[in-house]
Amino acid sequence: MQKDMPTRPSLLLRVRDARDEEAWSQFVGIYTPLIFGFCRGRGLNETDASDVAQDTLKAIALALPKFEYDPARSSFRNWLFTVVRSKLNNHFTAQARRPQPAGETTIQHFAEVTPDSAAEDAWRREYQSHLVRWAADQIRREFKEATWDAFWRTAVLGEDADAVARELGVSINALYIARSRVTGRLKQKIDELGDPLELAEAIRHG
Repeated sequence: MQKDMPTRPSLLLRVRDARDEEAWSQFVGIYTPLIFGFCRGRGLNETDASDVAQDTLKAIALALPKFEYDPARSSFRNWLFTVVRSKLNNHFTAQARRPQPAGETTIQHFAEVTPDSAAEDAWRREYQSHLVRWAADQIRREFKEATWDAFWRTAVLGEDADAVARELGVSINALYIARSRVTGRLKQKIDELGDPLELAEAIRHG
């Protein structure tokens, strides 16, 4: 019997190697839209959100070679939020120091307008939703349309399983098997990044 191929290192391990350009490109492609969208949701225009996202990525690029990730102590999601929040704070602080046109109100410091708990909760939801949708886009072509619909409509959209099974012309047991197959593959894809999610909660936010 052929031996199993060695497991490829997670993305979070690979990006610590400055020579692994493929890993960094993938990291940027996955996380830049997340950071940009989070900044937009905090009231930044497209230009400022893009600038904060770029500043965040620069800081991450400098920190990652020394970043010791221990999922038992904290998640990468929380570490990334700390960096994003720091760059947002820098942005709002710099903006508050600029003269404002007459009739305009200076945007308040991020920590003042968004309590820590609310910001962290929003970040968790957006992080989970983003990764689920990214992973779903990566694996969708691996499944037949009916299999994917069984998963997406019941697990993500929350539609009634019996009704979906009837519409797809499959048994309820077949629907749950299909959903389980996709869920397992989705978890595997997200785990490849190196920061496992509580998938049930993440799918609800997806």
